[in-house]
Amino acid sequence: MAPADPPRGGSGSPVAPEAEPPSPAEVDLTAAPEAAAPLVPPEVIAQTLREYVRVNLLRIKSGESGMLPVLLGLVIVAIVFQAISPHHVFLSARNIVNLFQQSAVFMVLAMAEIFALLLGDIDLSVGYVGVVGAVIAVQLVQPVTTNWAWEPAIIVALLACALIGAIQGALVTRLRLPSFIVTLAGLLIYNGVLLIALDFGPFSGYPSLIGRSVNLHVLYDLMWGHVSPLMGWIIMAVVVGVLSLNLFLRDTRRRQSGLVAPPLSITVIKIAFMAVVGVAVVFVCNLNRAAVGTLEGVPYAIFIVLGVLGIWTFLLQRTRYGRYLYAIGGNPEAARRAGIRVNRVRTLAFVLCSMTAGVAGLLYASYLGGVSNNVNGGQLVLYAVAAAVIGGTSLFGGRGKMIHGVLGGLVIGGIYNGMYLLGLAVQWEFIVTGLVLIGAVTIDSVSRRSTSSGSVGR
Repeated sequence: MAPADPPRGGSGSPVAPEAEPPSPAEVDLTAAPEAAAPLVPPEVIAQTLREYVRVNLLRIKSGESGMLPVLLGLVIVAIVFQAISPHHVFLSARNIVNLFQQSAVFMVLAMAEIFALLLGDIDLSVGYVGVVGAVIAVQLVQPVTTNWAWEPAIIVALLACALIGAIQGALVTRLRLPSFIVTLAGLLIYNGVLLIALDFGPFSGYPSLIGRSVNLHVLYDLMWGHVSPLMGWIIMAVVVGVLSLNLFLRDTRRRQSGLVAPPLSITVIKIAFMAVVGVAVVFVCNLNRAAVGTLEGVPYAIFIVLGVLGIWTFLLQRTRYGRYLYAIGGNPEAARRAGIRVNRVRTLAFVLCSMTAGVAGLLYASYLGGVSNNVNGGQLVLYAVAAAVIGGTSLFGGRGKMIHGVLGGLVIGGIYNGMYLLGLAVQWEFIVTGLVLIGAVTIDSVSRRSTSSGSVGR
């Protein structure tokens, strides 16, 4: 028997059988970069430089602006203050290095705060905790009393800050107390502890770092010391070379293994960018910035900030603990169900937060040449939160990088520095910083609403 003819339409042409919809496994998600771009990193679906740029533009349009706002903010701050500062000195070598030094405390404190913000928590005590650590170190190296060497003094100071963080973290995680209340109490407690610690020794409440002792000089030089111009170039070449080689080899291995990696052109651009920034920083710092005599070289403070940035970036981006931290910040319950020890991870985050604040406190004591009861830890913590959020870290948890603290700290420091050059009163600094913070939080909130509304469904 001949097979039956296929059904025909009114014109006599065969009618194709109705196709079944493809299963989710059969859908080619890379066939529509415009749809997938807001959901995944660019390197997942971009194989060329052009595609990489296009996908990033789509992510920006969808609300994922990344570090673009803070970079634009830095450019605006530089242009405005260069134009209106007396004699246009804002971008002079002397003032740029001074800006780095003024911003160092803000940057390190912001990096400390990011550990709490990634969890959706906040630590309001870091300003005074850091200064308490600084007082411990400064008092221990005083030659007329304890006369400790600077190495154990710094270690004890940072361990004391870590212990404070462990206590506060345990209160938050074990007793389920709000981090806002626990750290607000910490702000008050450690303000009092600071005043008590200042009274130790014959210093009338002001232990100084000025003197002939080598240990005093080391702590003082954390902010004011610098390497020689030649050593600056050598260190820059080594650091940029190691980072570039690591980046190139890592991306190459991922491509060869068939894993996600950016296009080779993007890797080359990143390496070139690091080299340009390194050369620019060392070149500016090696210019003579002294009004009388010679003052050249990269300050130690820049190396300290970059060291903290490198260590904590590696921890967050390359370790299991970092992945756990982001997971808890994104969805604590899901992280708990996945087997993550949420309480342990959160407690350690408060420890790292307070210990990093101790580093910032040491820099602050070095900047002031000592410690006194005039330190405003409450203002410092507000600047730390502002710097982290302005840099791009979310107040809602689960999103942020250590570089955000550095960039946000530069914005805060730029505003502070520029207004100082203009001779404006401190109240205008507060007003402008507050307005910039509101703008940063608005961008964060709008981008989250835009992302959660579903760009793919548009």
